[in-house]
Amino acid sequence: MTPQPVGKVLSIVVRSEKRGPVTEIATARVSVDGGIDGDHAVAPNRGISFISSQQWKATTGQLNAELPWHTRRANVLVDCPTLGHLIGKTVRVGDIEVEITQETRPCDLMDQLHMGLREALKPDCRGGVLGRIRKAGAFTVGDLVAVVPPTA
Repeated sequence: MTPQPVGKVLSIVVRSEKRGPVTEIATARVSVDGGIDGDHAVAPNRGISFISSQQWKATTGQLNAELPWHTRRANVLVDCPTLGHLIGKTVRVGDIEVEITQETRPCDLMDQLHMGLREALKPDCRGGVLGRIRKAGAFTVGDLVAVVPPTA
């Protein structure tokens, strides 16, 4: 079976430290035990995070604020309506495969960055999803995000 596309990578960012500034990159190299090269250290089960461009637009519209998508602190902006349906599935992006393990829960840092952002990110998995890297490699802006069919 062929992987089913759900969206396309619009942007990728990394942070050299946990609450540090973001750097936009065109291509990301990813390792199984660490996440994106150049990003701050993460636990393997939180190797990479994704956010939906359409849900980010809804969030900022609700807040009546113009905020860059990486305010959310996710690594990858995906052109798609939503990402919550990917929890429990594996996605392929470029050369990599990621098991989407959970919703990314917004923390109190969101309100420090923009008052009300934390609450606005709570419904419908607007804060995005995160997952464990299952296959290392590279991906780039413009790559498709596709659900990998389960093996029989």
